[in-house]
Amino acid sequence: MNLPVWVWLATIGGFGLILALDFSLVARNPREPSFKECVGWVSFYVALAVLFGFGLLMFSGPAHGGEFFAGWITEYSLSVDNLFVFLLIMSRFRVPRQYRQKVLLIGIVLALVMRGGFIAAGAEAVTRFDWLFYVFGAFLVYTAWKLIGHEEEEAEFSENIALRTVRRVLPATDTYHGARLTVHHGRRMVTPMLIVMVAIGTTDLLFALDSIPAIFGLTKEPYLVFTANAFALMGLRQLFFLIGGLLDRLVYLSKGLSVVLAFIGVKLILEALHHDGVSWAPEIPIVVSLGVILGTLAVTTVLSLLKSRAVRDEEPAER
Repeated sequence: MNLPVWVWLATIGGFGLILALDFSLVARNPREPSFKECVGWVSFYVALAVLFGFGLLMFSGPAHGGEFFAGWITEYSLSVDNLFVFLLIMSRFRVPRQYRQKVLLIGIVLALVMRGGFIAAGAEAVTRFDWLFYVFGAFLVYTAWKLIGHEEEEAEFSENIALRTVRRVLPATDTYHGARLTVHHGRRMVTPMLIVMVAIGTTDLLFALDSIPAIFGLTKEPYLVFTANAFALMGLRQLFFLIGGLLDRLVYLSKGLSVVLAFIGVKLILEALHHDGVSWAPEIPIVVSLGVILGTLAVTTVLSLLKSRAVRDEEPAER
């Protein structure tokens, strides 16, 4: 895709306007959104992504359109899985419920900016070093193996090095002061609100170590990688409140994502071998990739809900 600079600028500007609108709504009314509000916003963002994908299908062809949908669905699914960790972070730092929207939104903005740099560096690297596809493929298979090896989600949140550095360098208060990031108590101090935003943003960047190689396994186009990631992050705060109670019922989500990541990893390795002249290594069409991703996630969701229902039905009998 040889896109003019104005397309990139218009796309980034469009995402910026949406985030600015989102931020203004949160700033004016810092509260926990209602179920109806969350459904409306999540539906809006999903519809926006679908319309964008259909636009690509019409103007750029089925290959690029299919790559966008496969990448967006994969990134969105990984984002849902990441909400488990966001819940742990919110609980760990005892964030007041009325300020959770602001924490999530700023954390998402930080993640989007950092991912933009990550994508730019990754796109440049993969065009220069073909062997990186072997590395990405092996890394995704290893990540899938780790995911499928964990029978349960982590019960605690462990602080990363960036968060520990912030804690060590900046003096912080012990209590929240509304939604303020800093206060003055004899000297300028940061509040737990800033600390938790750093936790959300840097944790999401660490998630990119899985998601960026995964989407590069589906498309090599930087524009599609960026837009799929951006649409996956859009509406994540509303999704957090919408499915907060449902997260505990998606017991097999990590298993399904491990299958998706393993498939993409193997796909990357096979395509790298094919590119290097290995005759038996096939190129897997994007339609097949999209089918595997959608099928795996659908089966995972159905099995998770059936399992949760069975556990819930057994509880009264045990009493």
